[in-house]
Amino acid sequence: MIITTAPKPTPKSMQQASRLAEELRAAVKPRRRMSVRKLLELSGDNRVIIVTDTETRYYDHAEEPPLFFHPSMAFIRVKRLRKGESDPLIALSRCEPGDRIIDCTAGMAADALVFSYAAGETGEVVAIESEPVLCSLVKQGLQHYDTGLPEVNEAMRRIRMFDGNHADYLASQPDNSVDIVYFDPMFRQPIMESTAIGAFRSLANMDELSHEVVEHAKRVARKTVIMKETGVSDEFLRLGFTRTQFNSSKIAYGVITID
Repeated sequence: MIITTAPKPTPKSMQQASRLAEELRAAVKPRRRMSVRKLLELSGDNRVIIVTDTETRYYDHAEEPPLFFHPSMAFIRVKRLRKGESDPLIALSRCEPGDRIIDCTAGMAADALVFSYAAGETGEVVAIESEPVLCSLVKQGLQHYDTGLPEVNEAMRRIRMFDGNHADYLASQPDNSVDIVYFDPMFRQPIMESTAIGAFRSLANMDELSHEVVEHAKRVARKTVIMKETGVSDEFLRLGFTRTQFNSSKIAYGVITID
């Protein structure tokens, strides 16, 4: 994998590229005038990360479309919370200001952002992502992306993102040490397919949750263990969650109430 910058890099983008290279143990290569296609050819594994002042883009075997951090629907959900409207995830998890949350399957950190806003300045969100490239990409985005709303930016900056296995992390946590444990395993039967979704799925961990992980989550959580899956998924029954449908036949939440 190659990490590079725009053709005319700034000190900021060079610094961010160097930090990423250290995290991912990859080489930083001067961009010069090379196209994305040429960089992919030179990379050895057809993977390239391009760092600019405004975003970091990940290319996997193709020039388009790259994967990059964006709060996407999470931003809309947070704006609704700002207006006093409800959010299904926040309502079902019973998240309140000051809560501590572990997001075991961070992905693009969309749900982590919603949790962080709802938990407020006195709360804490730890987001675990097992895939190093995705973790680094999202971690950088959370620290640098500007939504134009200071309180949303602050919610992003508060998220503590870690590269690792959520099973190991949960096993290391004391009993009743957080309020909410959340799982959003990648849908093994995708709701929709697009090239953008494909770029994300090429990085995402597709492993199913284990009974052992859920038992650790129940031990660690004081209030709620919650999981998002497809509405027709058998995972709710297999893992002991109570299924709750919300405004869509395609997505459902499963809840285990601790207290």
